[in-house]
Amino acid sequence: MSTPQTAPGHTGRAPGPAGLRRFVVPAPPRQERCELCGAPVAEEGHRHLVDTGNRVLACACTPCALLFETPGAGRGRFRAVPDRYLTDSGHSLDDGAWELLQIPVGVVFFFRNAALDRLVALYPSPAGATESELDPADWQHVLDRTRLADLLEPDVEALLLRRTDGVCECFLVPIDICYELVGRMRLHWQGFDGGPEARADLAAFFTHVRGRARELPKEDGA
Repeated sequence: MSTPQTAPGHTGRAPGPAGLRRFVVPAPPRQERCELCGAPVAEEGHRHLVDTGNRVLACACTPCALLFETPGAGRGRFRAVPDRYLTDSGHSLDDGAWELLQIPVGVVFFFRNAALDRLVALYPSPAGATESELDPADWQHVLDRTRLADLLEPDVEALLLRRTDGVCECFLVPIDICYELVGRMRLHWQGFDGGPEARADLAAFFTHVRGRARELPKEDGA
């Protein structure tokens, strides 16, 4: 039987504590970077752009995000996600309106796809963001019950609806937080109804949204 060969540079001795450390010490976290210029960005709270061609979100540093806040910048391929949160306590969304949506969970968000010139409705599920196949005319009938629908910026903002205990809440939010919610639900979802961890996370998410949202001013004469 031949003698096993020692790899070049290997002494044949078991690695000491310094050599073992690389196996037990966690690797440093990956530095988030702007996907346009490569500048480092904070892991939490950095801006996003919507890549309208590929329908994906891109991380952005503040200067790049400010550049793409200008309409038509970059020939319209990238659009900066704004930081606007609004709520409409005067909406007329009720159980009847919600039933028209035929959404199997208590949360849905709508945004306008500028390229297709139509509304898209998505809701969180164990598989991620699931698109509703309901006739857009029915969606519009529901969205006409809140003034927030007319304020939506295409591609970058969403109308976020939640029904709980027979009460419907309605918010206009940055679209990136809707996909954050989808990711959080996918991570925590258990069983048929999501389970207690997903429900607790959903409640915390909407507490944060309520805290950020400002009330839509009443119409003159209201």
